[in-house]
Amino acid sequence: MPLFGLSTGAEGNRIFGWEVDVLSSTLSKTGLYDFHVANGAKMVPFAGYSMPLQYGDVGGGAAHHHVRTQAGLFDVGHMVQSFITGPSATAFLEWLTPSALSELKPFHSTLSVLLNDKGGIIDDTVICKHSDDKYYVVTNAGRRVEDLAWFEQKLAEWNSSDKSSSGKVSLEVLDGWGLVALQGPEAAKVLQAHVKEDLGKLYFGQSGYFDVAGVKCHVARGGYTGEDGFEISIPPEKTVEITELVSKSPVQLTGLGARDSLRLEAGMCLYGHDLNEDITPVEAGLSWVIGKSRRESGTFIGASTVLQQLKDGPSKRRVGFIVEDAPAREGAKVFSPAEEEIGVITSGIPSPTLSQNIAMGYIKNGFHKKGTEVLVEVRKKMRKATVRPMPFVPAKYHREP
Repeated sequence: MPLFGLSTGAEGNRIFGWEVDVLSSTLSKTGLYDFHVANGAKMVPFAGYSMPLQYGDVGGGAAHHHVRTQAGLFDVGHMVQSFITGPSATAFLEWLTPSALSELKPFHSTLSVLLNDKGGIIDDTVICKHSDDKYYVVTNAGRRVEDLAWFEQKLAEWNSSDKSSSGKVSLEVLDGWGLVALQGPEAAKVLQAHVKEDLGKLYFGQSGYFDVAGVKCHVARGGYTGEDGFEISIPPEKTVEITELVSKSPVQLTGLGARDSLRLEAGMCLYGHDLNEDITPVEAGLSWVIGKSRRESGTFIGASTVLQQLKDGPSKRRVGFIVEDAPAREGAKVFSPAEEEIGVITSGIPSPTLSQNIAMGYIKNGFHKKGTEVLVEVRKKMRKATVRPMPFVPAKYHREP
């Protein structure tokens, strides 16, 4: 997802190619703000919040490698955590999203998308099913206003219609709750030291309530880096305590700078850059979130456009690129060998892991196949690039056998 270069720092209002929210006059703070400052964080505006870019003199590249080889801890408490509950909660969320939530087992989760009437992506979200009448939903901080307005509008429509005949649905936003992401090959060992239950039996895409050092937390296995890891939702009064506990060596506090390079290597989208309301899940390469039964029923918002694209193919597709010579940043144009404009870069960095310039973006259908040679305009020069599948770095999730 529901975010975040290399060790050279910020470039004006951009951090390694993506814009920070420099225009915010009043920034919100997560429950870990004082903790970050005390640990030497360089704070920057992001999605309406003051968030850590990096800590001390540890640059983005070094922090990136530490997550890939050991473990890093990210504050993601700016994300919007909510419960959607009620007897018809499953049907309601299957109206708002194309995911087959009725087929999801309890305490299993899926990446999904909220769609507008034209099939465009209002936001990407992680939905965890606790039961048929209770869901834990995480959405992006930068889309808080739009998402909550959409939820409230659709809840009002739903609860005043026959669709809610089995019972009304409600939304509870967990304001103030902490959310940290513990990511990397040492993550499980670190968290296991504070949890009695065997985390080896908690697989990617699963979650549960666990006592972490005596504090009841919602723990979900997954994350935004492509590494094994956990996202831990913590009661407000215990957020700092639990964060201090799980951030000790070999864990390193990690900021937005490294998070952007990690997520791009993992092929993950950043809303507002790689996704927006004019892009459909089919164009974004997210057709896999559309359940087979949902394709047959077509009962979700935006279904007409989405199902037509599934049948006929979209006009553009999100792909990965390897770019020669210089890194391509967001907005760089993509051309065919004949120099016909055929696409645009939405995210791009020099990859710390691969020592190559990687990027993702959208390209005209027909040019999207693996190995297709194209040109990308970088600093007013045409650079050779090759289309390649994502992720760029293989995922290392702890999957169920």
